[in-house]
Amino acid sequence: MKKIIFVLSIVSLLLCIGVMIYRGIIFNQQCEGYLKRAADANSIELAEVELRKAIHYCEEKGLTSGYTSIFYRTPDEDLGFWFTNLQTSLKELEDLPTNSTSLEKSNMLLKLRETLTDQTGDGTSVTVPKGISRFPYNVGFTIWGWVSFFIAIVSAIFILREDFY
Repeated sequence: MKKIIFVLSIVSLLLCIGVMIYRGIIFNQQCEGYLKRAADANSIELAEVELRKAIHYCEEKGLTSGYTSIFYRTPDEDLGFWFTNLQTSLKELEDLPTNSTSLEKSNMLLKLRETLTDQTGDGTSVTVPKGISRFPYNVGFTIWGWVSFFIAIVSAIFILREDFY
């Protein structure tokens, strides 16, 4: 029985990790990838199209307000600010007059790139709140992962203890 519990807890933990990885991939495909493409766009029109796709995904999935953190709130995990920033960027792109100069368009694209990306030691990364791919189930994933891990450890201790005595 102890070995069955151990195996089930390991399977549960691996399933939890797998689901989180899957959700991360889906978020990257449906939102983060479009934000990166909008940041890399060479024209206002192309940037608008890509940014609209990302915003549509956020609205569809309810990624418009709240915090991705579990225990305490930090500014970098505020979905409301992040989403409003995306909407404001799209509005600025849409409001840019069609007869704008190349310099004005280029400045707008630079501003968009600075809004959508961060420069890190590892290079350029898209600015998104940590844990957004698991939102709004962040608490559930945390509990699922920790409970599975704890049960695996306890059952492993009982199995090893049984083998030694």
